[in-house]
Amino acid sequence: MSPAATTQTLQASFQPDWHPAPGDPGRRGFLSPDPRVRTLLRVLISYPEVRHVLPDRVSLEAGADVRLIESIMRFVARQGWLVTRVTLG
Repeated sequence: MSPAATTQTLQASFQPDWHPAPGDPGRRGFLSPDPRVRTLLRVLISYPEVRHVLPDRVSLEAGADVRLIESIMRFVARQGWLVTRVTLG
């Protein structure tokens, strides 16, 4: 089974100041050193269903419960200072 078939991904669109740029890896998006983002990251990785977090996406286990996915999406989407949109891909 391919890795794509075994995972689900939450894709985030960020506010302009937080958007991860190709030449600026790890300093924006979900990997920003800002204390608010670091707290958000700690919350996200506290879920066992979260496989890994990249600057612009959160990878989840394929078997993650739909209610959990929706809850995480709502939680991240409420961070309006950081994100403009969160989608399931």
